[in-house]
Amino acid sequence: MSTVAMEAASVGAQLRPVGVIRSALKSRGDAPRQGSEGAPDAWVEVHPWAAEALKGLVAGDEILLITWLHEARRDVLQVHPRSDTSNPLTGVFATRSPDRPNPLGLHPVFVRAIEGDRLRVGPIEAIDGTPVVDIKPVLK
Repeated sequence: MSTVAMEAASVGAQLRPVGVIRSALKSRGDAPRQGSEGAPDAWVEVHPWAAEALKGLVAGDEILLITWLHEARRDVLQVHPRSDTSNPLTGVFATRSPDRPNPLGLHPVFVRAIEGDRLRVGPIEAIDGTPVVDIKPVLK
């Protein structure tokens, strides 16, 4: 084990969600594979303790939402890309599969509106109830 890995293990990596997705998509089966494939807009409800971190965001901004894919399987290491068995088995690190050892989702979205501690964003394929672990601006 590398020194960095040992330090991380001894400290214990922890994520604290900053908010949650509120979407019309209620199950994995409802969601398109990518936001650009017909996903709707959704709301990000930012937890009150993190709301001050929204300062500076405006409608029209492009941001990256980092989510915890809470319904993903963490024991999957290889998949057929896009669930197409004609594609060869491929390691999840070479795919966008939601099933992976640490199921973090990366969603480039646009801020459509800001209402208090809520952001209307889209398009986004994350399902209702998905925890948001971070929000970052897209650097241009």
